[in-house]
Amino acid sequence: MKKLSILSALAGLLFCGAASAADITLYYSPYCPHCHHARDFFVNKMIYEYPNLRVVQINVMEEPNLPAFQEALKKCEYESGGVPVIVVGDKCFQGYAEVMDQELRDAVEVDLSDEEKKVAAENKKELEANPEDFRAKHADRQKAITEYNAAVEAAAEKIAAEKKSEKTSSIYFYVLLIALVAALGFVLVRKDKKK
Repeated sequence: MKKLSILSALAGLLFCGAASAADITLYYSPYCPHCHHARDFFVNKMIYEYPNLRVVQINVMEEPNLPAFQEALKKCEYESGGVPVIVVGDKCFQGYAEVMDQELRDAVEVDLSDEEKKVAAENKKELEANPEDFRAKHADRQKAITEYNAAVEAAAEKIAAEKKSEKTSSIYFYVLLIALVAALGFVLVRKDKKK
C-alpha cells in the first residue's frame, strides 16, 4: 500500500500541473530500439540545448514501475502499452522517430520565455557545429537525466521511516531517563530532609 501511495505522489507530480513543459518523462523498455533512439536524442541533444530541461527515465520492464506507466497510459488516453511513451508537460507522444524531434522541441518550449528559447537556439547551433567540444564544456548537463526506480524509492522511504522511528524511540528514551533521574533526585532530596 505504501508503494502505491509513493507512486501516486510521483504520478501526481509528473502528470498534474506541477510538471512544466521543460520536464520530460520517458517510459521505455531496454529491449525497444525506438526507446534507445529517443533516449539518445534526449541524452545527446535535448539536455544540451535546453539548460533547464530535466528528463526522468522509467523502465517499464521493472515491475514496481508499472503503476506509474499505467497511470501515464491512462492520462495520455493510450489503449496500447507500446513504448516509448514520452510525456512533455501536458503533451504525450507514443513511439519515436527522428521526424518527431522538432515536435518534441516545440513541446518543451511551450512554457519557455523568449530569452530561454533564444539560448536553446544558440545552444543547438553550437552543438551542431562542434558536438564533442560542446558536450565536454557542458558535461554537468548529464545530471539532468535521472532514472526512476519505484523499488529504490520505496526502500528509501522505508529507511527514512525507520530512522524517524529510531529517532522518536531515542527521544522517548531520553525523556524517560530524565524523568527517572529527576525522580531519583527527588527521593534523595526527601531522604536528606528527613534526616
